[in-house]
Amino acid sequence: MKKAIVSVINDLVTDQRVNRSCSTLGTLGFEVLLVGRRKKNSYTLQARTYRMFRFAMLFERGPLFYAFFNVRLFFFLLFKKADMLLANDLDTLLPNFLVSKIKKIPLIYDTHEYFTGVPELSGRPVVRKIWKSIERAIFPKLKDIITVNQSIANLYKTEYGKDLTVVRNIPETRPLINIKNRKDLNLPEHKKIIILQGSGINIQRGSEEAVEAMKYIDNACLLIVGDGDVLPLLKKYVAENLMEDKVIFIPKQSPENLIHYTANANLGLTLDKDTNINYRFSLPNKLFDYIHAGIPVLASPLVEIEKIITEFNIGCCIENHNPEHIAEKMQFMLADSPLREDWKKNLTFAAKQLNWKEEQKKLIAVLQHHA
Repeated sequence: MKKAIVSVINDLVTDQRVNRSCSTLGTLGFEVLLVGRRKKNSYTLQARTYRMFRFAMLFERGPLFYAFFNVRLFFFLLFKKADMLLANDLDTLLPNFLVSKIKKIPLIYDTHEYFTGVPELSGRPVVRKIWKSIERAIFPKLKDIITVNQSIANLYKTEYGKDLTVVRNIPETRPLINIKNRKDLNLPEHKKIIILQGSGINIQRGSEEAVEAMKYIDNACLLIVGDGDVLPLLKKYVAENLMEDKVIFIPKQSPENLIHYTANANLGLTLDKDTNINYRFSLPNKLFDYIHAGIPVLASPLVEIEKIITEFNIGCCIENHNPEHIAEKMQFMLADSPLREDWKKNLTFAAKQLNWKEEQKKLIAVLQHHA
């Protein structure tokens, strides 16, 4: 049996895209090992169909973290038997590329975003220059490159003249059975629920305005599920404004647990702002999670997101991030109306069209060259 090692820099708990890649490799006959890192607050890993390993790190963030992780990953890959490597994002690419050359084994690169355009590098020209130099040195030499949507594929095509395979973050179709009810989840039973979920609920991604919008809404609550750097500010705002009955915070959940919360909501939010190139062209997991849970979507009018909402008619886009405007849109979408019934019907159709079984075919086409 051929062996594949998949690398990612997160803690392996909530990354649905990487999980789908590993599972697909398994269906093609590979013995898969997924490598990541363990954080101080990382959850225990749940059993999967492939093996997993997490590095214990001396540093949690910063240049020393990235340097230490990449050195450890290089030696780990060098001394582990593998017939193929799959690197996720630029922060794992260098050790994978070096080992693929040393061992003369194929490397597949999955870039989940336009990495050097992430907001974390904004205002840090030296750090961005380092990452960009790594990308420029390696990217043109790669043969198999995957990304998450056509807009980002076009950016790389323009920059490097390379054609990328687009594999969107579409989840597997899961029948909504044995879903816990609101009482089991300790959620309000007689209020409409608006959900904002994700592993990157960060500053300036619309969550601040969503929370403030709840001041103008009655008989509904906002459920924020996940983690991110803005959560302490949101919790402080909620406490200061006595809004604990309107905004509920739930820690990040595994995909298996998250679906219970999503399926109990009446409206899903994805409100990223067009503040950088990655947000402008984002196509987040949560959009597809909402679709498969059958809940209408209120979103920012970002290129890839608006395209899907318009094509399938499954919700609305906001016109601006004014909290009062967002509140008006929320109330409009939560109201019982023929339009809401249309959205629900369209969501069922969209979920059938936007499913992993179809999207997976594009990934399989890349992987089969090396199976």
